[in-house]
Amino acid sequence: MASPPEGTPGEAASSATGAHDAAEPETAPGPAGGTAPSEVVPARARPRIGDTRPARTPIPPRPVTPVPVTMPVHHALEPLADETDETDGAEGAEGTPLPSSRSRRRSGRERRGRPVGRYLMCVHVRPHATQIAVLEGRTLVEHYVSRVADDTTQIDGNIYRGRVQNVLPGMEAAFVDIGTPKNAVLYRGDVRYDRDDVESPAGASPRIEQMLRPGQTILCQVTKNPIGAKGARLTQEVSLPGRFVVMVPNSTAFGISKRLDDNERRRLRRIVDDLRPDGHGLIVRTAAEGASHDELAHDVARLVGQWEAIAAEAARATAPGLLYREPDLAVRIVREEFNREYRGVVIDDPRLYDQVRDYVADVNPELLDRVELYDPEAEQLPLFERFHVHEQLHKALDRKVWLPSGGSLIIERTEALTVIDVNTGKNVGKSSLEETVFRNNLEAAEEIARQLRLRDIGGIIVIDFIDMEIRDNREKVAAALRAALARDKTRTQVFDISELGLVEMTRKRVSEGLVEALSTTCTVCGGRGIVLDETLL
Repeated sequence: MASPPEGTPGEAASSATGAHDAAEPETAPGPAGGTAPSEVVPARARPRIGDTRPARTPIPPRPVTPVPVTMPVHHALEPLADETDETDGAEGAEGTPLPSSRSRRRSGRERRGRPVGRYLMCVHVRPHATQIAVLEGRTLVEHYVSRVADDTTQIDGNIYRGRVQNVLPGMEAAFVDIGTPKNAVLYRGDVRYDRDDVESPAGASPRIEQMLRPGQTILCQVTKNPIGAKGARLTQEVSLPGRFVVMVPNSTAFGISKRLDDNERRRLRRIVDDLRPDGHGLIVRTAAEGASHDELAHDVARLVGQWEAIAAEAARATAPGLLYREPDLAVRIVREEFNREYRGVVIDDPRLYDQVRDYVADVNPELLDRVELYDPEAEQLPLFERFHVHEQLHKALDRKVWLPSGGSLIIERTEALTVIDVNTGKNVGKSSLEETVFRNNLEAAEEIARQLRLRDIGGIIVIDFIDMEIRDNREKVAAALRAALARDKTRTQVFDISELGLVEMTRKRVSEGLVEALSTTCTVCGGRGIVLDETLL
């Protein structure tokens, strides 16, 4: 039953009498000389024994202006004219955008003339390296390092003309020379081939030695940087990422991001059907939400021109080498990440600032005012000091991570997997052991997801949660871990908590990780962390 509107007699009577006994209400003359129920004036309520304050004097009801029945109800819920700019681009109570154009919604929200967003990107440029930090609020969640000499280690996304060196049927892989010091590896599942050119029994899948031969020249793209003793990983399924779409040359691939709602997916499908280039596939990204026909057409045309230049260079080249280089890491991160959820991108290098600004002006001019140049001399603080990135980086390199309640995490990395141990530490709880352990594990699940992103830990991960007796609590902790990992753009897979309290999960390994990016192997112990007593050997 709906509660009476403000100023109605029901509310006046209940607020005046409360829990006290109410006297017989008096009636006042109505507009036509009769009695009007809407003008009911309750009498003074009698105080009860034990009351510590006098009874309240009833407040006379306010006159209620009748609302015409022809007025739509939703008009009363819309923002006033002077409030529209404040809420434009925001989301309503049900998650639906408030009335605004798509371009304004994509440009993001503003409050008092300042951009509003969940994230902030800080780009710190040094002579020998560029560091990029992504802050969620004030908390560091992601960190990237790009060095000047990374033409051999940071090559993810680059396209090469390669020459097959040798094919290993027992490994179902081939080693390919792409002009880097270490040969790259191409697995059978990443090989593109024409069925008519492969001789294999009918109905049987061709083997890799039937698809590739030593000395063969191929066009390939790096999907994973070389890590440690392993070479880069390749694919022949080349793709060119743009701001709104990804083009897959010489393919029939087509898709639209599942993160978009059904109405937006249908709208984008109608647009992309008209723009799809002949002989090439297109995949629409989440960033295309609200993009216009002209914006998508410009993005597709730019990618088609890019591919034509790559194909022409591949036809001229005779030796293995680079055909297309991904832009600077800062530009690449801006392309992949920068949207209306970011309140800004702050860069302390004028040259890189101009480069990023030109790129944003070309692909997303609505967000151009969010790219800022930081002057350390005027601010009298380095960029990472100003936004407290430096101190958070130091904490991210420790093996021990403290939780807000006093518990802790111990993170140990090995060649095979990463192990994370959860401890209660100083968290002694208040009610029961099970409740203390459950709350501590919930905190740990949230922090583990953040540490995996920040430290860029990949491969197999085993988490040793504190044992919980109640099965429902174990399921809630596993659900909390999955929910926290949902914000991670890197693909993860999480299994249920075992009877031993262990969670097995995997996270796709893309780069070497934060610790390796900021450190070198110790020349004394060789990375073992111990020094042997030579006198005993």
